[in-house]
Order: sequence, then structure tokens, then C-alpha cells
Amino acid sequence: MPELPEVESLTQFLGEHLVGRTVERVYPVSVAALKTYDPPITALEGQAFDGAGRHGKFLDLRAGELHLVIHLARAGWVRWSDKVSPDPPRPGKGPLALRVRLASTDAGAAPGFDVTEAGTQKHLAVYLVRDPQEVPGIARLGPDPLSGEVTPGAFAALLAAERRQVKGVLRDQSVLAGIGNAYSDEILHAARLSPFKLAANLSEEEVAGLFAAMHTTLAEAVERARGLPLRDLKAEKKSGLRVHGRTGEPCPVCGDTIREVSFADSSLQYCPTCQTGGTPLADRRMSRLLK
Repeated sequence: MPELPEVESLTQFLGEHLVGRTVERVYPVSVAALKTYDPPITALEGQAFDGAGRHGKFLDLRAGELHLVIHLARAGWVRWSDKVSPDPPRPGKGPLALRVRLASTDAGAAPGFDVTEAGTQKHLAVYLVRDPQEVPGIARLGPDPLSGEVTPGAFAALLAAERRQVKGVLRDQSVLAGIGNAYSDEILHAARLSPFKLAANLSEEEVAGLFAAMHTTLAEAVERARGLPLRDLKAEKKSGLRVHGRTGEPCPVCGDTIREVSFADSSLQYCPTCQTGGTPLADRRMSRLLK
């Protein structure tokens, strides 16, 4: 799932490639992905993009008074092309959800981008609104963890109010916007904290360490992705992860075996030595299988 660092890189790339360019045609290939109907998606045609922004994991492409807002969900992505076919895309069961073709350049080619979603479960969402706050997911967002709004004191206050496991708090978009399953694993590993520890029970030292780990992990991921072509961002993310998605591999810090806890539709990874005092966490799914 694209998280804050990847969406930030998408924002930078698209801002550099879209600003000043006029939309020639919009093709809503997947009607299910389109969540708004007023204004219609075709209202973008003839408008020029004048900026790109990010709200947590939401991509916000501005064109005059309109905002094309995209949430990539678990398997969505944006693919840029310097030459988009003039032929309308064929509707079907493929990954293409939306195509935006821009006006031709001086060289005669019409650039543009596709919004795609892999897999059979379709959760990608596209909105065309006049105000991003009209998007329910954006209206519920907490502060951006890399913004000046999240100071050490504000972060400590957020955690103190949460009688939940710290892993869930980090992932809660209404608490902090942009952190998902992968980077919450990475942040907790860097902070040497168990994902099951209650947020409100963290000591001052643990809160300070978690705040530093959050800033460092996210900032370094953003910097690694800066300037990369869109096609390379997913691979860069995977290569930069130290524990997430690496079950059974040695921890790069201590050499212990990275373990996993599975849930209904996701899993977390952690290092017992670095994070739980050497004690493996209970995996309820595995426990049921062994009964």
C-alpha cells in the first residue's frame, strides 16, 4: 500500500510534470472507482493543472477551482506516459481505472497518466471536488507526522489519550495521517518497541524515542524516493524496509529471526530481540491452526 513517503514522491513528480499543462480528455474506465459525480469528471477537460499536494495518503491534483483527489488504497498506482494513445481505452476487467490525456506538446506527443489498481479487490477511490475537505477521508485526517504541527509535546499528548496498542495508533489516520502497515512496523523496530504495547503506557523516554524514530524513518524514506521515476518507487520502498515483509530473514540490527503476527487481512513483522525482550508475540491465527 502506498504510504506517506511514496505519495509524497508521487506528488513531487506529478507537480513537476503537470503544472501548466491542460487536460484534453478524461476517461473514467472504472465507474466504481469514481466516488463523486458533481462536478462531473469531464469538468477537468480544458482545465490546466496548477499544483499538486498531499493529504496523508491522498493525492491532490489541483486544476483551477477543481481538485482531482486520488486514494490509491492497497494496490493502486499512477503511471506516467510521455505519449498517450489518442484512442479511448477499452473498458474491461484490467487494472486501468482512470486515464487523463493532456494537450499535445510542441513535439506533437500527448502526455498523460493512468491510475491503475491491481488485484481483484477494488478499493481505489477517485474524487473530483471543489474543496478537498469534501472528501470524507480527508475531513477525518489527523495531522501530518512530518509537519510542524506534530511537536514532541503534541505527539506525547496524542499517545497519552490512547488506551490502544501503539501499532494501531500509528496506523490510525484520524490520529496521524499517512502512516500505514509497513512504516508503522519500521518505526516501531527503529524505536525498539513492541507493537502490542499500549500507547498510553509508554514512558517519557519511550515516547521520545518513538517520536525520533517516526521522523527519521519517514524523512529518510522520502529522501530515498526523491527524484526516482514512478516505476521505481515500489521497488525502492521494498528494498528500504528492514523488517516489514521480511519474515524469516535475519534482523539487520541484531541478527535474530524476524517474526510475524497474522490478522484477517494483514500481518505485522517485528524482531523479538530488538522489540519484545526476546519473547515471540502470540499469533492467534497460527494458534488456531495448531489446535
